[in-house]
Amino acid sequence: MPRGQKSKLRAREKRRQARSEAQDLERAQATAAAAGESFSTACALSGGHPENFPAAATASSPQAPKGASGSTSASVAVSCTDSDEGAKSEDEGSPNSSSGTEVSRRDPLNKKVVLLVQFLLQKYQNKEPITKADMLKLVIKKYRCHFNEILKRASEHMELAFGVDLKEVDPIRHCYALVSKLDLTFDGTMHEEENMPKTGLLMIVLGVIFMKDNCAAEEEVWEVLNMMGVYANRKHFIYGDPRKVITEDLVQLRYLEYRQAPDSFPPRYEFLWGPRAHAETSKMRVLEFLAKVHDTVPTAFPAWYEEALKDEEERARTRAAARAQTAALVRARARALAGGVSHTK
Repeated sequence: MPRGQKSKLRAREKRRQARSEAQDLERAQATAAAAGESFSTACALSGGHPENFPAAATASSPQAPKGASGSTSASVAVSCTDSDEGAKSEDEGSPNSSSGTEVSRRDPLNKKVVLLVQFLLQKYQNKEPITKADMLKLVIKKYRCHFNEILKRASEHMELAFGVDLKEVDPIRHCYALVSKLDLTFDGTMHEEENMPKTGLLMIVLGVIFMKDNCAAEEEVWEVLNMMGVYANRKHFIYGDPRKVITEDLVQLRYLEYRQAPDSFPPRYEFLWGPRAHAETSKMRVLEFLAKVHDTVPTAFPAWYEEALKDEEERARTRAAARAQTAALVRARARALAGGVSHTK
């Protein structure tokens, strides 16, 4: 094959790969945007009083505040269909796909947000350092003056879709790190880089359980996930097999408890927090995640905030009791050793 033709084929393949990666990341952004809409509806489904919930500042809300940059203008019009077949049909010209393209054209920063999300994912999975210099050089380029806005949007998508926070760990050298919302020091059986997508899905399910008085019927969980384009019988481009993830993987890892509802016939199933969820996160962290989805603060949910505060107080008492018990054991052992030494003399 002539050298010129080979070069053209390589260039065409690179363009195809770039388009494919951009489409996947835009669908990831759409999943994050849909999280806001689904939690808004979940609030309405929770049976609480309207005054307990803020006006949902979601992507679909015309009253969304100007500061809600993450999942508002950039990705709301992009479809979040999760099956491979659905993704192909959208690319071939569905209304959602065309409107998503229009949004991208109106907002040139969106392309940089997509590229930065991809860049952050690669750095996270390869356990490589994340620096402002690299982001500017490799991703942002001529949009340097919009760095803060692009970084804010990308970090919000990482948080909502993947359950990780972007934090500046070195303000002098401007180094960043992606930190899981779970305290993975409790047990080393869940590897962050392999299970990051599960963390995002887990935070959503934990939020639904919390809103449902700490025990959510399976159909209530799927009702919320369906509004995000996550279905039990379809493979999702981020989460894989969602049913397997939440009814098997996260149950085996003890993040969720999945059980038959008492006295249910035909059998109905429900979700509760598992022991690792109680150990590695808290109701306050989940409420902060929920508030972030709504672009508000935890105190905007008075009933849930009060419950989360009580949970924090109980955790503090438990930690204090454990420290006191440890200190008592150390003192008792020290006295025993001192007694043994004096007896020897």
